[in-house]
Amino acid sequence: MMNSLLVVFLLTMIINTSETLSYAVRFAGVRLNKIAIALSLTGIIVLVSRTANMIQAPLTAKFVDHAKLHSEFPLDNYLRIIMLASSLGTLIAIALFPTFVGLSGRVISRLELEGSIPKLLSSVTIGQLKNTRKYIRRPRLRLPSFRYLGIPKRFIVMNIFVTAFYTVGVLSSLYAAKLVPELSTTASQASGLINGLATILLTVFIDPQLGVITHKATESSLYRDQLGKIYMLLMGSRFLGTLLGQLALYPAAYVISLIVQLI
Repeated sequence: MMNSLLVVFLLTMIINTSETLSYAVRFAGVRLNKIAIALSLTGIIVLVSRTANMIQAPLTAKFVDHAKLHSEFPLDNYLRIIMLASSLGTLIAIALFPTFVGLSGRVISRLELEGSIPKLLSSVTIGQLKNTRKYIRRPRLRLPSFRYLGIPKRFIVMNIFVTAFYTVGVLSSLYAAKLVPELSTTASQASGLINGLATILLTVFIDPQLGVITHKATESSLYRDQLGKIYMLLMGSRFLGTLLGQLALYPAAYVISLIVQLI
């Protein structure tokens, strides 16, 4: 089972790193005033994360099946390690953010010239790959510079909770399957109860505000200079959300187990 855990850990880390780095692609698009091209690249990032998720989900469900056969199996510890991968993936994205902004700007410019992803990939040379070293940047976090960005506190708090819901959604439903083994199939399919709430919050409160922030940056050079700090702040709130998911695992699983028994 340790090999399966390692695979799930790596896939979860890739999912969270790629999703969080989508902020870097957006930022590069705003800086170059090519936000439409940047959004098309974020679609590729989403594709990568969803593909990894398709592989990760059945492997994670395998742990529940193993726990049914072996009562001593520490399912909750395995799930917490998987959530730890979410936190680690987010931290990696924060560390790579300055570097990825520069690389994304280069890719956006090349994509505009080539016109398509296949042509872009076929035009890549070994020399160009070696030149990517010049885009490496260290992240610089100066907390006082994040105080006056004009971002509502409720937006940051909401982003933390939405990330927590997404982090714990599928895993809490799997743990609920262990709590109510007679309804394990129903419980394992109940992740939508948590993720559905997260999707509503994301659609109503997060996405519109993020769109307004990005739009302001495209029209104001002053706001554009602050956008990188704003995205770093959002990535920091995502990290806190993954940690909050650790606390929410048992309560969310308990709520799901109660609901499936009432259905």
